[in-house]
Amino acid sequence: MSYAMSQTALSTFEIGLTALSGVLDKAAAYAAAKKVEPAVLLGYRLAPDMFALARQVQVACDQAKNGTARLAGVEPPKFEDNETSLDQLKERIAKTVAFLKTLDAKAIDASADREITFPLGPNKGQMKGGDYLNHFMLPNFYFHLTAAYAIVRHCG
Repeated sequence: MSYAMSQTALSTFEIGLTALSGVLDKAAAYAAAKKVEPAVLLGYRLAPDMFALARQVQVACDQAKNGTARLAGVEPPKFEDNETSLDQLKERIAKTVAFLKTLDAKAIDASADREITFPLGPNKGQMKGGDYLNHFMLPNFYFHLTAAYAIVRHCG
């Protein structure tokens, strides 16, 4: 069985982001039932030095859209990081999934051995496409996806 980077990347990100959208639905239902202002949930974090829920969702989306765009050799859309509601975060997720569906799977697959340059804090990182997907994109995506879930779960 051959390994298709596009199949791994695109399906993983779409499934994960769709699940995250469902988690945000549960957060909204919880907030409504308990009469908690949803904005409180957006600012909640697991530890003082961790990102809040809104930023975790933004970064999960950015990992998916920016990473796959780099693999496909195209420019990703820019999102403003200005979401202030659960509905706006869900819109960001939907825009990210819609973008993923526009990418050329063959271009992603062809990037396995191509050098990918990406921002790494104030520096730049470089990895071959296959390593970038497996050892940078996927772990970071899962971390932020899980952190967002953990915040919502911690809140009830």
